[in-house]
Amino acid sequence: MKTTTIFAVTVAILLALARSRSSSAAAAATEFVFTGFTRDNVTANGAAVVTPSGVLQLTNQTNEVFGHGFFPTPLSFKDASNGAPLSFSTTFVFAITPRYPDAHGHGLAFALAPSPTMPRAIAGKNLGLFNTSNHLGDGRSEVVAVELDTAMDEEFSDIDANHVGVDVNSLKSVCSKSAAYVEAGNPTSISLVSGDLLQVWIEYDGASTRLDVTISPAGVPRPAVPLVSCIVNLSTVIADDTYVGFSGANGAASSSHYVLGWSFRLGGRSSPDLDVSKLPRPPSSRSKTAMHPQLLVSLILLAVVALVLISAGATLFVTWRRRFAEEQEDWEIEYGPHRISYKDLHDATRGFRDVIGSGGFGTVYHGVLRRSSGGAAAVEIAVKKVAHNSRQGLREFVSEIASMSRLRHRNLVHLLGYCRRRGELLLVYDYMVNGSLDKHLFVVDGDNNNYKPALSWERRAKIIRDVAAGLLYLHEGWEQVVVHRDIKAGNVLLDADMNGKLSDFGLARLYDHGGDSTSTTHVIGTFGYLAPEMVKTGKATPSADVFAFGAFLLEVACAKRPMESLSSNENNHNNNGDTAAGLVDDVLDCWKAGRIRDAMDPRIGKCDEEDVELVLRLGLLCSHPDPRCRPTMRQVVQILEGAAPVPETPPEDLGSSGRIFGHCETFDEFVDVFSTTMTIEMATATPEPPSSRSSGEHQQLISG
Repeated sequence: MKTTTIFAVTVAILLALARSRSSSAAAAATEFVFTGFTRDNVTANGAAVVTPSGVLQLTNQTNEVFGHGFFPTPLSFKDASNGAPLSFSTTFVFAITPRYPDAHGHGLAFALAPSPTMPRAIAGKNLGLFNTSNHLGDGRSEVVAVELDTAMDEEFSDIDANHVGVDVNSLKSVCSKSAAYVEAGNPTSISLVSGDLLQVWIEYDGASTRLDVTISPAGVPRPAVPLVSCIVNLSTVIADDTYVGFSGANGAASSSHYVLGWSFRLGGRSSPDLDVSKLPRPPSSRSKTAMHPQLLVSLILLAVVALVLISAGATLFVTWRRRFAEEQEDWEIEYGPHRISYKDLHDATRGFRDVIGSGGFGTVYHGVLRRSSGGAAAVEIAVKKVAHNSRQGLREFVSEIASMSRLRHRNLVHLLGYCRRRGELLLVYDYMVNGSLDKHLFVVDGDNNNYKPALSWERRAKIIRDVAAGLLYLHEGWEQVVVHRDIKAGNVLLDADMNGKLSDFGLARLYDHGGDSTSTTHVIGTFGYLAPEMVKTGKATPSADVFAFGAFLLEVACAKRPMESLSSNENNHNNNGDTAAGLVDDVLDCWKAGRIRDAMDPRIGKCDEEDVELVLRLGLLCSHPDPRCRPTMRQVVQILEGAAPVPETPPEDLGSSGRIFGHCETFDEFVDVFSTTMTIEMATATPEPPSSRSSGEHQQLISG
């Protein structure tokens, strides 16, 4: 009798617990469906807005911004009785429209976060959810996100620039896959930045802590196989009161990130599906243009180079041979991922036989770097051998090399790595098959020994804008300010598709944003491109780079070097026997006379003369002798893109800026201590004949 009673009591207790859990689960259920948004059902901040049509626009086509759109009420994703994670389900439709086909923002994310504003978050690669102190994981951010990432960042071990990942308190995804969906049993790739409507389903099972993410074009039936699946125990990583919503971010390039509809259910069944036909459409954007085949090839080449760069670090583990003994000290271990073995470089360059350039800073060799495993992908490289200058601290120099190797931009030649052996320093760069711009800008005509430009204006204008974009990234788009200090046509390299890439960072200087550039005891650069204030202050500043960029603009538009006059040929001399100089003066004189277009290279042929005139006027403005009157590179890019006009500066206000090169008294004080060395033409196909160099194309070292 007692046993029967105990059994009955036990059954009653179990039934009561079951009813309690059922009641608790029902109370926890939260469901909403938004076929378009209003200001009442979403909290928008940052750059985010709700458009009149009901689209949640997280970012517009503005660089370096982020936007949030969160459900206004916090939710509890944990069972109140035992703290176990609750199941949830959500689906949403989104679109990402980049400003340019080959340059876009960093993507958007569906996020569980402790705040709808994320007050310390920053834009760019941090997606508006993290900052530089916690984006690699500090265990306290309480952020879980499904990222739709449209930029590749090696710092976060991203697999590519078009992937879906699950982030837990860090931007290093715990699992990720390239964006795709399964159709008829076969995976089909999806471009996240196509501008097309895409739909995402996210299912979380609280009992198994399994998170599934599925993606497909909007309107296509939901694929049966998830793209990404991983285990995430939400009970240990998110706050008790958690906000759910979206975040999007732009960096040095921009995209418009849109969310058109959203369905969500916390606890129990799957969220209701969305009727795509009832959703609002994104605001109209500029018409899409088909990707040029050459651009597609260029993107593929860049992807291959990025993959080879990742694998280059593996060369450090090759067994050292006595014949190729290297120097390595304990402090150098922190730079290990960028160090390449001397043996691999020796093999890549066939024993350093293929010379493609030489000068006072060293000799440059062509090579093909193969990975240690047989049959793996190879990459063409340019290897510069530099005799180490003992006056510069080796540790500081290698530290700077490591910093430069992290620069990533489509218009910069990548520094792949370095090697140190027996007093030699070897720098390894991407190989640019079409060589330097000046070799195409100044082509020797054998009939009359004059220089004949071989580039159309369309090519030149594209290269100018490429270099401007790269220089803007150096000044504003990276974690530090990078001052290049040697911008000229000889340091602009051209890839297989004639895209311009700024190269040779051997003279560059870095300092923190908001800081001040320090003075240097040596004023280094190329004669004709040096800003006049450099001689007085010795400070490497972005404004000095803008001055050199101005000289570069005139050089490209006129096919003359800064120290030439418009009426002279290469190596021509005036009546006094001095080298002809004063391109800035000549162009300024043409402007004052109302005929600035006469300064353009007459051998360009038929072209957009208004665009040429814009470049000439912008070149003069950048060459202003007063650094306070020069534009920033951001303003320069806006002018070149047609987003802003050239400031109305009367030519008389520019003064005799060109004559600073030859007649500035302060500058003359240093002329006697010039130490002249030849410029290294990095990564060119063949060495430049001595006859094709002008006396102005020499590196000048001014001892201060």
